[in-house]
Amino acid sequence: MNKPFKFKQFSINQDKCAMKIGTDGVLLGAWTSIEKKPFSILDIGSGTGVLALMLAQRSDAEIIDALEIDDEAYEQCVDNFENAPWSDRLFCYHASLQEFTDEIEDKYDLIISNPPYYSEDYKTDDNQRNLARFTDAMPFEHLIDSVSKLLMEDGVFTAVIPFKEEKRFLSLASKANLFPIRILHIKGSPSSDTKRSLIEFSFYKTKTTIKQLIIETSRHQYTSDYINLTKDFYLKM
Repeated sequence: MNKPFKFKQFSINQDKCAMKIGTDGVLLGAWTSIEKKPFSILDIGSGTGVLALMLAQRSDAEIIDALEIDDEAYEQCVDNFENAPWSDRLFCYHASLQEFTDEIEDKYDLIISNPPYYSEDYKTDDNQRNLARFTDAMPFEHLIDSVSKLLMEDGVFTAVIPFKEEKRFLSLASKANLFPIRILHIKGSPSSDTKRSLIEFSFYKTKTTIKQLIIETSRHQYTSDYINLTKDFYLKM
């Protein structure tokens, strides 16, 4: 029995999704800037739909679209959207990124993605989990190429990736004229290695702001930075 994951303003069922709610996604959903007051948002590879739901809570965007290729994750995302307080603004497409990019004529003010990775790790016997976790399903090149076509000229794109992939990701993005505005490096504890990079891109070159976030000082002793970023969502923050 998989209980729903309860946030302060919405709940997520995730029993059909290979990729469960994780810190990466929640950090990205909370960190992504909505200063430009986006009218339209796209979540690429939505899984449970958590990023789209977080942005529905945080913003007044009238169009919040999600894209999911896996059958069961798509069904779950649709259910999670229908049960949310903002269901009238949320819509999930069941398609591959390629199909979606080729067919859609609209562009988005904000695109967000927690893309699959673990490209270098061994694969499990669980195909659904592999699809969610491995870059084969959506290589970075493919993601960036699609974003460059789907993003408004003055739009913003944010993603969370493994820190060790950062250089390659930035290099691929620059070839598509997407340049980093802000980067946040995530460390589990003060002594651990940097695990993740949250990156915000636009089509305009600017000086990149690079900051660091440490999640906890010791087991379950969360830093004030982490609490401040996630307190609107996590029940116990």
